[in-house]
Amino acid sequence: MKPRVGVGVFVIRDGKFLMGRRKGSHGADTWSIPGGHMEFGESFEQTAKREVMEETGMAIKNVRFAAVTNDVFESDNKQYVTVWVMSDWNKNEPAVTEPDKFIDQKWIDIDNLPEPLFLPWQTLLKSEFIDAIKHQIKTS
Repeated sequence: MKPRVGVGVFVIRDGKFLMGRRKGSHGADTWSIPGGHMEFGESFEQTAKREVMEETGMAIKNVRFAAVTNDVFESDNKQYVTVWVMSDWNKNEPAVTEPDKFIDQKWIDIDNLPEPLFLPWQTLLKSEFIDAIKHQIKTS
């Protein structure tokens, strides 16, 4: 299997960000932010806006790079390079618009993360990027 590229999107509003509990795919029953596969020809920003709209019904703005992680899902025989981006909530309230992918969603404080976390989150929390991410969320 070749590695795939995923884009994870922090949607920030009032010092919190949206997370959902995954369903169906690898990482089922773990918590993560909206996101998904980059499609051919897309930019990170285009992928982020499309995935957030598809998964939550929300529009976002001010998409910017936050981090990159590399994760091997041994039991699923998959590898993902995840490009993490920050964004600001623009409009629409979050809804579970793809119930085959997410069970529920909620606004989260970065210092009170739900468990269990999706594997790329575990890598992100150990990375050099996490302090800058926490700062951006808390000062939004």
